[in-house]
Amino acid sequence: MKRFHVHLHVDDLSRSIGFYSTLFAAEPARVEGDYAKWMLEDPPVNFAISTRGRAAGIDHLGFQTDDPAELAALKARAEAADLAMLDEGQTTCCYARSEKHWVTDPQGIAWEHFHTLASIPVFNEAASPASDETACCAPSETAPLPTAVSTEAAQDAAACCPPQPRGKPIGIPVKSAGACC
Repeated sequence: MKRFHVHLHVDDLSRSIGFYSTLFAAEPARVEGDYAKWMLEDPPVNFAISTRGRAAGIDHLGFQTDDPAELAALKARAEAADLAMLDEGQTTCCYARSEKHWVTDPQGIAWEHFHTLASIPVFNEAASPASDETACCAPSETAPLPTAVSTEAAQDAAACCPPQPRGKPIGIPVKSAGACC
C-alpha cells in the first residue's frame, strides 16, 4: 500500500497541532519541538507539519511506500515518464531514516517518493542541532538553476530536502546544501 504524503510549513506549531488534531479527529503519531506528523488510515495519508521553513504553506507532496518494491515501482514510473529525478538513496530527515528520490512537476512542486526504514531521535543526522541550516525544505527562489546534477553532487547535497523547484523539461531541481525536509 502507498500512503499519500503532505508536508506543510506552519507559523505556530502548537496552534496548528490543535487545529489538525480536531480536523482529523486524531492526535499526531509523533510530536517534536518543531514537527508533528499524523499517520491517518482513512484516508491513508502521512500528513506532516514543521516550523523549519521560510514561509507557511505547502512544502512538498509525495508517496510513502510500505515496502522497497513499491518504491522501486514509483522510481521506474518516474524514469519511464522521463521526469527529472534526484535519487538520494538512504538518507535521514523528519526524524526518520528513509530510502527516497524526488521528482518535480511542471509547476515546480517537489514530490517525494520514500520508504521509511527506521525512526531516529533527531530531525536530520547530517545537520547540526544548533545550526540555522536545519531549516527544512526552504527552496531558494534565487538559487542558480543548473540543467543537470551529477551523482557525486547529489550525494554531497543529500542533506534531505526536496530539490529547488524548477520543473520539467529544464532538468532536475537542485537542493540547497544544509537544508532538510
